[in-house]
Amino acid sequence: MKDHIIRGITENREVRFFAAYTREICETARTTHGLSPVCTAALGRLLTAGAIMGAMCKNESDVLTLRIEGDGPLSKVTVTADAHCHVKGLVSATDVWNAPKANGHLDVGGAIGKGTLFVIRDTGLAEPYVGQTKLVSGEIAEDLTYYFASSEQIPTSVGLGVLIDRNLTVQHAGGFLIQLMPFASDETVSRLEKSLTGMESVTEFFRKGKTPEDMMREILGSIIIEEEKDTEYHCSCSRERVERVLISLGKENLEEMIEDGDPVTMHCDFCNTDYTFSVDELKEILAKA
Repeated sequence: MKDHIIRGITENREVRFFAAYTREICETARTTHGLSPVCTAALGRLLTAGAIMGAMCKNESDVLTLRIEGDGPLSKVTVTADAHCHVKGLVSATDVWNAPKANGHLDVGGAIGKGTLFVIRDTGLAEPYVGQTKLVSGEIAEDLTYYFASSEQIPTSVGLGVLIDRNLTVQHAGGFLIQLMPFASDETVSRLEKSLTGMESVTEFFRKGKTPEDMMREILGSIIIEEEKDTEYHCSCSRERVERVLISLGKENLEEMIEDGDPVTMHCDFCNTDYTFSVDELKEILAKA
């Protein structure tokens, strides 16, 4: 199953939903950054959330950043997403190994610790919107559920999961975001609460060969799929973009680099790519500055 996101609504139009399958995104993040299992799970969950929330953007140029800052060994997790469901992310530590929880699951909350969730929306205005809430568990799905309830006053349920195989690769990953419409009936609310309370984990759905569509039908009943989008781990950096960054440093700094006589290497943390510029190339860039 390829990575994708679906958007839809229940037939009674009282609940809207987004659901995603993101195994390849999470596996790309794991191999790009060389992540331990708990780091893969933490970044993978936030990448999945970022992809889903990117699908919620209203404008083509919108950019969303999710950042978690905790006091645990995995103290920072950052994800950036756009309206095209391109996501990228990084963590402050790649090699965290902590004991699993009593149920055998990876202890993402223990790795992150106590702290804050930031949601930054850049819609092209003078200043981006910045929302923040405390972490309620560090498990990410619960923290986002709390964010939507406290900061945006929208009754929301978020589910996220990353299943790590025995060889440490990502076997399955995905998630969902379900929101009640303002006019949802008490009956709809009760039925949804019952479904969510009794549901199996997100990754268990996928382990059984089910799709995001199947998952939403089991939780919500009769649904209407309004849109399906591909999603991928994608970094927007390029040699041309890095060249523009060098130009922005100004002639004086470029002249100093040239006088040093050594090539200059710029590194992108999101995709772990190096861009090296020779002295002759720096001279060409100086001429454009």
